[in-house]
Amino acid sequence: MVQISTFFNDLARNISTRSPRKMCHYAKSDTLDSIIKEPRSDGLTSTSPTVVDANSSTNFTSIYSKRGQKGINQDCFVVWEEFGYQNDMVFCGVFDGHGPWGHLVSRKVRKLMPASLLRNWQSALVQNSLDEVVFDLEFERNLWLLETWKKCFLKTCLSIDEELDQHPDIDSFYSGTTALSVIRQANTMIVANVGDSRSVLATTDDDGSLVPIQLSVDFKPNLPQESERIKNSGGRVFSSRDERGLYRIWLPKGECFDGPGLALSRALGDHFIKDFGLISEPDVIQRRITSKDHFVILATDGVWDVISNQEAIDIVASSPERQEAAKRLVKCAAREWKRKRPGIVRDDISAVCLFFHDASDLSSPPKII
Repeated sequence: MVQISTFFNDLARNISTRSPRKMCHYAKSDTLDSIIKEPRSDGLTSTSPTVVDANSSTNFTSIYSKRGQKGINQDCFVVWEEFGYQNDMVFCGVFDGHGPWGHLVSRKVRKLMPASLLRNWQSALVQNSLDEVVFDLEFERNLWLLETWKKCFLKTCLSIDEELDQHPDIDSFYSGTTALSVIRQANTMIVANVGDSRSVLATTDDDGSLVPIQLSVDFKPNLPQESERIKNSGGRVFSSRDERGLYRIWLPKGECFDGPGLALSRALGDHFIKDFGLISEPDVIQRRITSKDHFVILATDGVWDVISNQEAIDIVASSPERQEAAKRLVKCAAREWKRKRPGIVRDDISAVCLFFHDASDLSSPPKII
């Protein structure tokens, strides 16, 4: 049997014995506030003693962003190593802004998301360490942990969305952002997604070939479950004559809005259409990392609009240096925009690659299809 209180008490005891810089006690909320050092904005990512700088990389992460042809780059991302002051924990996030103030919304969400999530997660640990919860099987504990992460992500996204709605300096009424997050802790990975940025895992199949597994859903308005919710809320979903195949959420007939509908079914911000089916609820999944899994890619739709999942993992895997993998992927996507979409304004393109194993630990590289 697995006793959850013991699990959390051991975790708290492990953290409390670390060096002062990385010390993290589970205590009352005012103590949590004091130990969570909110990252400061610097370029494309937030920075703190354990956060990767803009467009830089480490042995386990590679990040890069390229501005599109629409104006200011509305993409941003963050990689926070030793998340929660734990050596085996990493937080990665990708945010794709849209609308007149999308760049401000995405950067605000990037700033708020990691610290808010960490606060909610630590508070959950405090609460649950007080309960004597016993499970008969390991999978029951894993299921319970997944539900805890789901609650933390949901609480985080709802609070950020509310803060955006009330923000005095950022107008998020007609602007918003996606939010794709991956947390790796030891051999467990949590993926949380709001919007149409995408997470793809590179793993090996039985014959040793590298194959992709899409971990997130591209939340578009024409997905059956999304369309049903939108229509039940009074919104409309359709593709206009000059955008065949591109479905958007539209306000009900008679409602006035000078602009296109929204090509997403989930987003933070965009409060003009929140009453008509758009939600900020994240989809959260959990996956165990095995020796067959090599890396995960988080990227905005500027990548996925022109590059397939298989092509993306092949590009990353074939990079001579890990540190250059994200840059290689982004530049390949930029070239594909020119080839596949001539005459169309290129979108912002951003990617984060998180590698699971040290390069020196790989006895033989996977076969690239």
